[in-house]
Amino acid sequence: MIDEIYHECGVAALYWLGKVDAELKPDSKSNVASHMPGMLLDLQNRGQLAAGLSTYNASRDTLIDTYKDVGTVNEVFRMSHPGKYRSLLGDYAGQAAIGHTRYATSGEEDDIRYAQPFERQHGRLWKWFSLAFNGNLANYSALRQRLLSKRGYHFTLNTDTEIIMHTLAYRLRGEKPPDLKQVMASLSRDFDGAYNITFLDAMGRMFVSRDPQGFRPMSWGVKNNLFAAANESTALVNLGFTDIHTLNPGEMVIIEDGVVRVERFAPTKTRTRCFFEWVYFSNVASEIDGLGVYQARAASGKRLAELEDQHLDEDCVVVPVPDTAKAAADAFAHHLSLPSMEGVIRNRYVGRTFIQPNATRENSVRNKYTPLSSVLAGKRVFLLEDSIVRSTTLKTLLRRIKTDCGAKEVHVRVACPPIVGPCFYGIDMSTIDELFAPGFVSTRYSGNPTPIALTRMARRLGVSSLRYLPVSELSKGIGCEEDSLCLGCVTGKYPTTWGKRLMTKARKNQGTDLKGRTYET
Repeated sequence: MIDEIYHECGVAALYWLGKVDAELKPDSKSNVASHMPGMLLDLQNRGQLAAGLSTYNASRDTLIDTYKDVGTVNEVFRMSHPGKYRSLLGDYAGQAAIGHTRYATSGEEDDIRYAQPFERQHGRLWKWFSLAFNGNLANYSALRQRLLSKRGYHFTLNTDTEIIMHTLAYRLRGEKPPDLKQVMASLSRDFDGAYNITFLDAMGRMFVSRDPQGFRPMSWGVKNNLFAAANESTALVNLGFTDIHTLNPGEMVIIEDGVVRVERFAPTKTRTRCFFEWVYFSNVASEIDGLGVYQARAASGKRLAELEDQHLDEDCVVVPVPDTAKAAADAFAHHLSLPSMEGVIRNRYVGRTFIQPNATRENSVRNKYTPLSSVLAGKRVFLLEDSIVRSTTLKTLLRRIKTDCGAKEVHVRVACPPIVGPCFYGIDMSTIDELFAPGFVSTRYSGNPTPIALTRMARRLGVSSLRYLPVSELSKGIGCEEDSLCLGCVTGKYPTTWGKRLMTKARKNQGTDLKGRTYET
């Protein structure tokens, strides 16, 4: 996706289940902190603004210790400086760890206070804990106001992670350690939205949970004495795990006294997994609930090819927008017997374009993507995109393909339906006015744009034609039932109470001077 959007974050957890002498520091085998930076690198696609970890070490005075900073995983953990990297891992050695990579769906982008994990210290061991969170609470504002209405509550950050931390602290009150399953059960009655939580306390207890509707993926496994969990199954595969399990919606893995057990903390009435995980967010090598990301992207490209109505000749070339559209482009080209060529090259050493000031965004796009005249000149280009959200940076690329590279025609094919509604579950597109497609469809939009709407969209983009994948084809390509996906942003119909409320609010805010995210206004 050239017109990039903020991702959700990434969370990971590790636990050495074997015996560790409480009088000794963890050795090279039991020090799971040494594995965490590598796991977080496999989650880097989900967050590049900040990274961090918390570890538990029974032989340390600081039983829970947290290290985090702004930057990529390589930058935060000083991985290009072997001595500093080894020293850091030694300082934070532990037999249990949770980790996080961050993008900003709330809060400031470059403020270290928003980096996770969040740690809360306390003299009681079960009240001293650290947590990392992936997702977004749709009822964030209501939860915040409810806590502020109680005596003595104060918030220092504008983030739902702080809400979760305070709510967890309240549930952990009492004179003895509460049951962790009951703690998550009580949280689930309060929370509306997407929330994967990893938790570690000073008793050495850990849990990893997935919300009852399963918006975000979570995989886990045990290999010999090592437990691991992460959003991306590739993070476990690259650790050498072969027996990898899906954490089902409403379930949590709990580790106490070195024993792993899976508990259901809330019923699952409907599964509403985010389809964007397959379209864009997840690593193309990952599987989500047993359904391959690569296979889903390739299937969408094949279906777009089956719907193609343009005359094809020897001047046609298929070009993916790197990198997430490549699987769709290859399948599209293969089905139509057209060449698939990398006519747009991405400079992987340039940072994300959306974290630059708007005034420099076009220059950032120029630095980040280089269209090749040798591939595009005189050609009828079929440009494959995984999705179009705002279109601002896509327009810059399209101008370069036509003006600088001399393409004869450009036909844009999108392996996703039009984005017509905000997301309230962890993707930073929370107002209608920021989106490209809503201005071209009616309030009675059924899920697929009319030919007239597509012609108007193509004209706005400055291309010869435009086609999106139909909504009805999303679930077929993924390989699941349509009612098991959250399709709110492509249909305007949301699966939770607060999602529906916020969409009503977003429509009222449309075209006004109100600024900020819908759930914060």
